[in-house]
Amino acid sequence: MPEVRIIAKNFMDMVASMPTMKLDKLYENGFICEAILRSLPPLAKKYVIQMLHIDVPVAAKLLEEWVLPDGVSKYRVAIDRLVQLRVFVEAVDRKNEKTYKVNPTFQRSLQKLLVQGGTLPREAMPSNITVRLPTLENLEAYALEQWECFLLQLISPSQVEKPLNISSSLMKVFQRRLLSHRDREAPKLTESGFQFLLMDTNAQLWYIIREYISNSEERGVDAAELISFMLELSFHVIGEAYSVDTLTDFQRSIINDLADLGLVKLQQGRKGSWFIPTKLATNLSMSLSDSSSRKEGFVVVETNFRVYAYSTSKLHCEILRLFSRVEYQLPNLIVGAITKESLYNAFENGITAEQIITFLQQNAHPRVANRTPSVPENVTEQIRLWENDLNRVEMTDAYYYDEFPSRDVFEGACDCAREWNGLLWEDSKKMHMVVKTEVHPYVRDYLRRQK
Repeated sequence: MPEVRIIAKNFMDMVASMPTMKLDKLYENGFICEAILRSLPPLAKKYVIQMLHIDVPVAAKLLEEWVLPDGVSKYRVAIDRLVQLRVFVEAVDRKNEKTYKVNPTFQRSLQKLLVQGGTLPREAMPSNITVRLPTLENLEAYALEQWECFLLQLISPSQVEKPLNISSSLMKVFQRRLLSHRDREAPKLTESGFQFLLMDTNAQLWYIIREYISNSEERGVDAAELISFMLELSFHVIGEAYSVDTLTDFQRSIINDLADLGLVKLQQGRKGSWFIPTKLATNLSMSLSDSSSRKEGFVVVETNFRVYAYSTSKLHCEILRLFSRVEYQLPNLIVGAITKESLYNAFENGITAEQIITFLQQNAHPRVANRTPSVPENVTEQIRLWENDLNRVEMTDAYYYDEFPSRDVFEGACDCAREWNGLLWEDSKKMHMVVKTEVHPYVRDYLRRQK
């Protein structure tokens, strides 16, 4: 089976991949440094705080002594992460021993933030100007609705009732690895596209944001500026309104794209316009695991392989079609069945059994989510068995030999095939053997010489 090719990196992975000069420029912002600090493993945070006011390099051996013997693995993970993000600068002293020092730019910015405090470039607007702000529940529902609409427009534009105002060039950036385009044919999902749809919402978000940033240079946008603005957004308060007038021209062009993705909600009033960050935006500086809070599921799977999805979402229906046979759809209920044929189709498209099972478990309806297991065991085992059926037999072009004149000739032919690593099967009693196609000419020549 093909391996998962899609990797949903979080923001800090993208920050770590930036060139040194752009990374140092990014660290001139104290809030960026705080976001980096938040994302670090606990031991890495401890090292940064302890070394924040030390201006000389510290020996690696000394840092290792700060942890107990059973914490060596955590020490290595912490140091690797700090070096990747250039929070620590690695060097070698006169004794040829490894040393670490806090990045001077990062050090100055974080010291200033901790000592003097810091304020965001913008303050929340007063309530007498912003009226009828959405509740947190409505804001979360809006973010989810926008995200689902974006995904549906991404994979099946004909299903969208109200298309988002995303430019065609930007949509092509998102579709690049998820859809394959051929002349005179409708776009089709790639293996990565099928796998993408089965990810949870936060994993999908990281992937889209990564593509948005990594292709920013093609659109004439500075990636460092873009990351800086997005991390800055993560420090805003969910549900509070912030004036659009406080944004730069560059930030205004980005905020519209983020609104289409559900990261912010734009509103217009008599005295101006404002944006309201959603939970998706404030989660950007967190790690993927921290932000993957469980959402209410909608799927019930029965022991007879029937699937009931309590949802009005067209996107959910399209996702279920990836691995099940949808039989009928009511206004708030999708009914289908997991069959051998529907799963074989999913496996051929690059989806694995574990991805399907994980999707069903993560999206289990509240009535079954607390059961152990939430998906019947006979269903999960059968899904794995059907996947193994496809892996059980491997087709290889080969040649079959029989009717050898003597046992010596048979054994010599087997040895010849073995030398070329091409003997697939042999029956020494009946003197039969099978060899790979590419080895056939060598075995044939050997047999001709024996005549």
